[in-house]
Amino acid sequence: EDEQIVAEIMRRRFFPALLTYNAWEGFHFAGHEIRITEATDCYGAVVWPSALVLCYFLETNSKQYNLVDKNVIEIGAGTGLVSIVASLLGALVTATDLPELLGNLQHNVLQNTKLKCKNQPHVKELSWGIDLEKNFPRSSCHFDYIMAADVVYHHPFLDELLLTFDHLCKNDTVILWAMRFRLDKENQFVGRFQTLFDLEVISNFPSLNITLYKAMRKGRMKA
Repeated sequence: EDEQIVAEIMRRRFFPALLTYNAWEGFHFAGHEIRITEATDCYGAVVWPSALVLCYFLETNSKQYNLVDKNVIEIGAGTGLVSIVASLLGALVTATDLPELLGNLQHNVLQNTKLKCKNQPHVKELSWGIDLEKNFPRSSCHFDYIMAADVVYHHPFLDELLLTFDHLCKNDTVILWAMRFRLDKENQFVGRFQTLFDLEVISNFPSLNITLYKAMRKGRMKA
């Protein structure tokens, strides 16, 4: 079953028939052809399999997780694929990443959502753990969903990542997080995450080493 679903997910990806000046990949999600411009010199400007897993889940579970007019923030949006799919499914999306990635992110989001979405998504800078209250004040920022795909890998900002999840998450916020398991240090982040949040495995793909989680603040999952 794992291999069948993974094969279906990977079939959503296509490549240009001819080489082009700008490297791009294509994807079929939410009834649209999505073209993503990439940059091979930066981790954040490449589409990773975790993003495909999360996009496939959003599309195939759109009744249970109805995103229409929901406030969604994606952290570590990278190329913007997840934010684009959430927007095409009707969400009010804020796609965030580091300042050096915003140009490519903005290009992809605009190219794939203009005149196609009920709600035009926004792109905003978010450096994990920095100026959170200034840029995303708790009093006025409320997100129904926080989305994250492959934000845990070999980087020195895991403390700041956890702080960012904590700051953005209200009592009724749902976190949808696709994680690829790599090294023990990064894998231990899951245990640290569970000190603040209840965690539920939604889907597991052993062939990709990816797990898709749903999370909420402690004690709020059943409520």
